Amino acid sequence: MRRRRVGLGLAALLAFVLGAVLGAGGDGGTRPSRGSSSASTEAPDKARAAVDRLTLEQRVGRMVILRFNGTQPPGYVRRVLREGRAAGVILFRDNVVSPGQLGRLTARLRESMPDAIVCADQEGGEVRTLSWAGPDVSAGEQLAGHSVHEDARTAARYMQATGVNVTLAPVADVPSVAGAALASRAFATEPAAVAAAVTDAITGWHDGGVATTVKHFPGLGGATVNTDDGPATIARTRTELDADLEPFRAAIAARTEFVMVGHATYPALDGLHIASQSPAIVDGLLRRQLAFKGVVMTDSLEAAAVQPTGDVAQAAVASALAGVDVILTTGRGSYIHVYRALLARARRDPHFRERVRASAARVLAAQSSLHG
Repeated sequence: MRRRRVGLGLAALLAFVLGAVLGAGGDGGTRPSRGSSSASTEAPDKARAAVDRLTLEQRVGRMVILRFNGTQPPGYVRRVLREGRAAGVILFRDNVVSPGQLGRLTARLRESMPDAIVCADQEGGEVRTLSWAGPDVSAGEQLAGHSVHEDARTAARYMQATGVNVTLAPVADVPSVAGAALASRAFATEPAAVAAAVTDAITGWHDGGVATTVKHFPGLGGATVNTDDGPATIARTRTELDADLEPFRAAIAARTEFVMVGHATYPALDGLHIASQSPAIVDGLLRRQLAFKGVVMTDSLEAAAVQPTGDVAQAAVASALAGVDVILTTGRGSYIHVYRALLARARRDPHFRERVRASAARVLAAQSSLHG
């Protein structure tokens, strides 16, 4: 009876959200089900053709996601999107007040860029940008309640109704040490259990019409410090790290559109670079060994663990050289420094221009799958 009452309540809330958005004039961007095969088979070919029609400035733009303050996009954000100098935006709680307001915000964004990526952290429990959308409980509670798929699908429907098309979830990290920093955000402590939950979550998000961003590659379960707060070194052996990769393998098999690479250091994989700046981890492990064909995104470039490697401009170039496709900027004023640094490098370095072209094509393919 309790589950039935909850289900009826969620249905009523979704009806309210849809009514609020449609009544407010936000269109939310109708998109095909994530299960559609046309996006996955046709988008890459279309993207390869489309990328040749972009200027270098627009190709570089597809490599950056920006952040802004307030409940409506400022003029400079609309201009950047209209000119194709960003791939989209990330929303935080200060951007979101209500379903109607969010619908109007995303509609304004898509007036400037119809295929914009609009992403938000929506893991569940306390980590939710849209407070009225689920999952209402943490990842571990979702797994314990056997509700991972349904919680993700329901949350996706709320997000899609208000024009948010990418969730920065699910978390694929496997806590492996005492005091693991991300333990409260993980599904479980066993790789197989996490892998199964990640598959269920991705399927649910896709069934609800929202793309997924599995994180934080190659796994932050061995860190006792959140990389948002400081540098982290994960002293796992290669064999142990291989076990930690099981949920990411499952995510790739479930066709996650995005993989977010973290900022920890893994001496067993690359003792010289943080993961988001490591060719061995991004190009070698994720692309070649795990055969991920989608979009690789950094965790927030303003994370404390990135700061020892240089300023945001230097960090962005290092990540792009490592094989990352999208730089996630979350700090005030960071976007323009990152964009200019990537563009300057692309103008003078033919090899880097080819990397930019390949990344832009992958991002275009993802955008095509989001918007049909």
